[in-house]
Amino acid sequence: MKYRVELGVGQKKRLRVIVRQGKHSARKIRRARSLLHSHEGMTATRIAGLLDVHSDTVYRTRRLFVTEGLDAALAEQPRSGQPRRLDGRGEAHLIALACSSPPEGRVVWTMQLLADRLVEMRVVERISDETVRLTLKKGISSHGSTSSGVSPR
Repeated sequence: MKYRVELGVGQKKRLRVIVRQGKHSARKIRRARSLLHSHEGMTATRIAGLLDVHSDTVYRTRRLFVTEGLDAALAEQPRSGQPRRLDGRGEAHLIALACSSPPEGRVVWTMQLLADRLVEMRVVERISDETVRLTLKKGISSHGSTSSGVSPR
């Protein structure tokens, strides 16, 4: 085993509290369990099977623990992925637009109308109605319902 996990008494206690409380993210709890099982000498493959993760996840957690410490092994690392379509300014434009009166001839804003208007206003180059929906859902919860003047279609 390249990265051997040897936990101190305080570390084991801290990890057990994380696992028992259930107040932490599922990922953090899985990492804590992974470290506890690793300390007991279980193989990465066995731990991966128990926790329903890939063995690489177990190896990564072990490596972080050995090289950077317990906090680093438990912490959520930035994840790669698609960059955000709307920055803070774009979100503000969207919310202001959704709160305004709908276009002439329309009773309510639709997600697609909002997306099209953001492109017309050159707030973004392109945006999907789903991104608009998720942004509104995150930003102003009342715009998820039709009573707010925004229709899901």
